[in-house]
Amino acid sequence: MNIHQIATTDYHTGGEPFRIVPEPPVAIEGTTVADRRMFALTTPEVDNLRKLLCCEPRGHADMYGGFITPPDDAGAHFGVLFWHKDGFSTACGHGSIALAVWAVQTGRVDRDASGTTTVVVDVPSGRVTMRVHATDEQITGVDFVNVPSYRLGQHVTVETSRGGVIVDIGYGGALYAHLKAADVGLSVTPEHYSALLAIGREVKWALNGTEHARHPVDDRLSGIYGTILFDDLGTDEDGNPHQRNVAVFADGQVDRSPCGSGTCSRLAALAATGRLKPGQTLIHDSIVGTRFHARIVEELTADGHPAVVPEVTGTAYRTGEHRFELDPADTLGTGFVLRT
Repeated sequence: MNIHQIATTDYHTGGEPFRIVPEPPVAIEGTTVADRRMFALTTPEVDNLRKLLCCEPRGHADMYGGFITPPDDAGAHFGVLFWHKDGFSTACGHGSIALAVWAVQTGRVDRDASGTTTVVVDVPSGRVTMRVHATDEQITGVDFVNVPSYRLGQHVTVETSRGGVIVDIGYGGALYAHLKAADVGLSVTPEHYSALLAIGREVKWALNGTEHARHPVDDRLSGIYGTILFDDLGTDEDGNPHQRNVAVFADGQVDRSPCGSGTCSRLAALAATGRLKPGQTLIHDSIVGTRFHARIVEELTADGHPAVVPEVTGTAYRTGEHRFELDPADTLGTGFVLRT
């Protein structure tokens, strides 16, 4: 790998890391971000850059990040190719929120004098919009408006080591299986982290090659991206549903945030049952206690399914800047992942 230095800026959104590479030192070809993802999946040079920044000793098994790319057209400010320890994802809500904060803080997108700045980004699953709210120089929150999201399957039986379980399938830019943690004798708490990871991984792989993992119109978006295990915490005083979740995605990667695209998928699943209606807010907590708020912006039909346009509110914070190096004599090369 003929790369000696890579500059990154790192953020976290609700505790989940996001490593931004403004100028990837490799060519990522394609006319759209979706095309570039397919190119990255089959091009060792791009994949080696992902490994270098994601794997140990420069990263870890739960690292996440993105390569900045040109947008699909002039309607967006830029594009992004998302990556994690196992490859390149179709969507990432927490990463989109981090990107919006980064874009405003670095001046890539000019601040609006009103205090609310719109940032438009092309991602593999489509075009997403963020509204960055600020008071003076302090960013106070980001609204992430995602692609139309919908429930794709319900009451799907999955055989696991804990017996048969019933899941729903939801799309929020990526496909997720939804499983109530109590149905497998667990709760979404740090004490149950290892068991949640194991069953989440098991459900994902049990469904991934089945009909339930197929996107209805674009096979590039097919595949169960992860399992959302959730606790239902009832409602607040205004009748808004309150849930706590953990998303186990890729091959056993655990989202520390409430998961942006996962929250959109969860919103769609709740809307499909009538549990969440326009005007209400989903209060969505993570396994580490961070929180997103999510709402229905619009009801419509997408890909042949009743769908909603979700809006998720959170924020992100910069954790540092890095200049990573690869010594040509380093026998570990692009690194390793120590995760069974």
